[in-house]
Amino acid sequence: MILLNNIHILGDGLKHIQISGGKITAIAAEKFSPGDNDIHLTFDNVIAFPGLINSHDHLDFNLFPQLGNRFYNNYTEWGNDIHAQNKKEIEAVMQVPQGLRTKFGIYKNLLNGVTTVVNHGEYLKIDVPVINVFQDCYSLHSVQFEKGWKQKLNKPFTKDIPFVIHAGEGTDEVSQQEIAELIKWNFFKRKIIAVHGVAMNNEQAKHFDALVWCPVSNYFLLNKTADIKALKKHTKIIFGTDSTLTAGRNIWEQLRFARSLQLLSDEELYNSITAEPAAVWGLQGAGKIAEQYNADIVIVKRKNGINDFDSFFALNPEDVMLVIKGGEIRLFDESLYKQLAHYNPVFSSFSKACINEVCKYAEGDRSNLIKEIRRLYPVAGLSF
Repeated sequence: MILLNNIHILGDGLKHIQISGGKITAIAAEKFSPGDNDIHLTFDNVIAFPGLINSHDHLDFNLFPQLGNRFYNNYTEWGNDIHAQNKKEIEAVMQVPQGLRTKFGIYKNLLNGVTTVVNHGEYLKIDVPVINVFQDCYSLHSVQFEKGWKQKLNKPFTKDIPFVIHAGEGTDEVSQQEIAELIKWNFFKRKIIAVHGVAMNNEQAKHFDALVWCPVSNYFLLNKTADIKALKKHTKIIFGTDSTLTAGRNIWEQLRFARSLQLLSDEELYNSITAEPAAVWGLQGAGKIAEQYNADIVIVKRKNGINDFDSFFALNPEDVMLVIKGGEIRLFDESLYKQLAHYNPVFSSFSKACINEVCKYAEGDRSNLIKEIRRLYPVAGLSF
């Protein structure tokens, strides 16, 4: 059992949380008294919220620097350009085996407070299941780059799981027509979750179960993002980071950028990375801190003198104090080391990761992972 005392749950005030069997078994106004075998942590001035759900990443593409040489009309222009102009940078990253690149992408998400990430692309074998890597969907790249996408979309007797596809990632007429073609060829009205949708209009939005919004990636490539303020009236909006090919590693910087656009309210933006994607992806018991929900919890430093949402959107990875996934501690801040030290060997398999001189302990051997990546790709920027 894990007992978390003195926790300010975002939107719910000061509480104390009991965890057992991977679930939140009690949330109380009074502190819990620990038993002999309980992991017991007491905090001061922290906020807790459900583990973040990143609805779009390419986990094996997170060693890349952002690659782009200008603004583009659409993703095909961008793809062709970087393969012509940035061939050496691409080849340097691709020398690192996919398994190592995938592990790095997983840790990128963990260090940000993400407990579920949706991987887009080929099915990846996950050797470090410190967070939930969601791949229970049919992943199509795009209308332009996915061979046989019409046949795959309309294949008989498919499982009742969503199709996920980049759609309308551009600012030109071609990009809008691409969405129209996708809708036209969805003969069996499959559940489709679109990614980006920069060229999407209101009528088109009605044909999709959700739209994954990646504003930083959109502005880097296209200098524009989707009309989320209008589209949210016609489909669900969920948040994604994309990979470091087009966006930075810090999800909190991306959330602040999204907030600055004022296309979603604070509550809508918060829900787009918690409760809303839990519903869209069918993640039972996720997206909320409540009794009998999954114990996917992030605890962070609380910023003094500002309200909950201002404190939430002011965060950075170094502010993450504790990440619990499935009732197990996956990451903790160095300041909690004394409280946790006597629970060894439970945490003997954790390795240190420092972000802006603030150190964390993450489950698994991330230290050797970084050493091996640096050996193969010496110029890699691996700040966290």
